[in-house]
Amino acid sequence: MASRFGGLPPVAGVRAAGEPAADAVVSLRTADGGEASFPLRQVQARRVIAAVPWRKARSARGQAHYPGYFWSATMGGHVIYESRLELARLLLADFDRDVTAIAAQPFLLQARVAGTARRHVPDFLLAHADKSVRVVNVKPAGKLAEPRTAEALAWPGRMIEGHGWQYEIWSGADPVLLANLRFLAGYRRPGLLPGQLLDDVLAAVRPGDTIGGVISRMSRTRRACEVKAAVLRLLWQQRLATELHGHLDAGSALEVRA
Repeated sequence: MASRFGGLPPVAGVRAAGEPAADAVVSLRTADGGEASFPLRQVQARRVIAAVPWRKARSARGQAHYPGYFWSATMGGHVIYESRLELARLLLADFDRDVTAIAAQPFLLQARVAGTARRHVPDFLLAHADKSVRVVNVKPAGKLAEPRTAEALAWPGRMIEGHGWQYEIWSGADPVLLANLRFLAGYRRPGLLPGQLLDDVLAAVRPGDTIGGVISRMSRTRRACEVKAAVLRLLWQQRLATELHGHLDAGSALEVRA
């Protein structure tokens, strides 16, 4: 269960029983423009993370989705997304302290399923601090009831779980949480604030403090706008935590995280 302070919600995923496939093949695009293919059973997450996205983000007049590039604090660079829903999942991954690497459009998976050749490109691969790996597909909830869509997402899950990785089909999260993370993401880039300021603000937080209380107390010796920015940066870093499933304002309680 998510912590009351700053935790992410339990991931709502659709999981399939692992079913390894001897003929499943993963293809990667390399930084020099080439391609490399391997049996799924031989693929390691580090090799996928070192590759480039299988597909590029493309924009065209009248298209239904809005692709783009998100600057990821986790990766220290841009990560592509193909829809606003993908961007929301990417934001959650970037905020997750347990996620150490993010790969978008990470590979092409090919296998023969029930005698038919199938191809699939997942939306994200997430590597975690505990060495676990999660492959994520993002799809609106309304689409999951369509048999064709459900089947198209199920067979990759069986292959991926058979490989020992986790598989997730993600359709959204609490809109209040996402709105708060979009706001805090404005403070995700390093180097915007002095490290000493961040350390001083963190040290000044007392049990029972609120955002407004810390800003008011520290503004006696520092500019209030700098203190506010430092608090928000610390919340993004999760050195401070607060309730992110409710309205974020001056009355939001703060807690120092280990």
